[in-house]
Amino acid sequence: MASSLADTTKWPPHFGFGHAATEQEIKLWDIDIRPDGLGLPSGSGTVAQGKAVYVVKCAACHGMEGRELPGVKLPAPALVSDTLAGSRPKTIGNYWPYATTVFDYIRRTMPYNLPGSLNDNEVYSLTAYLLSANQIISPNTIINAQTLPAVVMPAKKLYVRDDRKGGKEVK
Repeated sequence: MASSLADTTKWPPHFGFGHAATEQEIKLWDIDIRPDGLGLPSGSGTVAQGKAVYVVKCAACHGMEGRELPGVKLPAPALVSDTLAGSRPKTIGNYWPYATTVFDYIRRTMPYNLPGSLNDNEVYSLTAYLLSANQIISPNTIINAQTLPAVVMPAKKLYVRDDRKGGKEVK
């Protein structure tokens, strides 16, 4: 017995919204950076330049030092590890497996109020500042498409590489 609530509407083949993406539109969105650094753009940044960008565009949410402070709830996660803190929030320094994906994440998502607005040099600089603040690189390191993939993250050893071939995906 058919329900009187069954949907008998004839749907059109399309609703007339949107259009097929052009090659140029796809290219604008195709900005992913792989863990091995493939896709990194030209440009570079320093820790000092990154700190200046951080203070203006990041500190309001992540705090002036990017650290979790006792009794203070930041609007955004802490970015810098503090091994002396009572809690140990997951940060770039203790949880992130690839330095190149720090660049990718910042470029795609930050600043929170205007994601994608930073130029490549600003993103390299912020990446350098955050890696230095987490004591992963020295304050004099210049970060670019050649140096960033060479950075070994402390948390990389915590991850197991999925080298399975074929079969069902296991999550």
